[in-house]
Amino acid sequence: MLNQGLKRQSLTDLLPESLVTDLVLIGVFAIAIGIFAQISIPLPFTPVPITGQTFAVLLGGAALGLRRGTLGSLLYVGLGLVGVPWFAGATGGLKMATNPSFGYLIGFIAASALVGYLAETGLDRKIGRTVLLMIIGNVIIYGFGMAFLMINLHVGLSQGLALGVTPFLLGDLVKLLLAAGLLPGAWYVRHRITQDRAA
Repeated sequence: MLNQGLKRQSLTDLLPESLVTDLVLIGVFAIAIGIFAQISIPLPFTPVPITGQTFAVLLGGAALGLRRGTLGSLLYVGLGLVGVPWFAGATGGLKMATNPSFGYLIGFIAASALVGYLAETGLDRKIGRTVLLMIIGNVIIYGFGMAFLMINLHVGLSQGLALGVTPFLLGDLVKLLLAAGLLPGAWYVRHRITQDRAA
């Protein structure tokens, strides 16, 4: 079991521990990222579309924890590269590795890992701390995405920010606030369920 040896701290650890549970959660997470990727709005001035992926990645990564979250995002990117058409705009295949937006996909893996780890330490229990957690995850995604975009398009920092960060700040703020409400709310429900079972 993927979380064996770790203190039961991720949101999904309330579920029965088994390899089947782990595999289902990893698969569902990858599918969820693929579904949210289809919420895609192309922008005429940048090769990076607005998508729902970051919401799925950060919310799911926090809920699943380090190992499950990392493996789920790895599965999403890996299957997309071998041809599953679930990247933004129903695209897929190895050609995506040369796309200016590919760095964001790598950022999803890194952000899932870090957000999952930090969530296991309790950073997703309260609204204020969850906001911080989501900001950290977004910075990771932006960092990888903008760096790859700048290299791919041969542009400098100011242009990289204009193409790969600034257009997405408002939308990511909305997603951040939504996640900041959902995660602590889910922890509250989990706590009540645990209390009821103990009663």
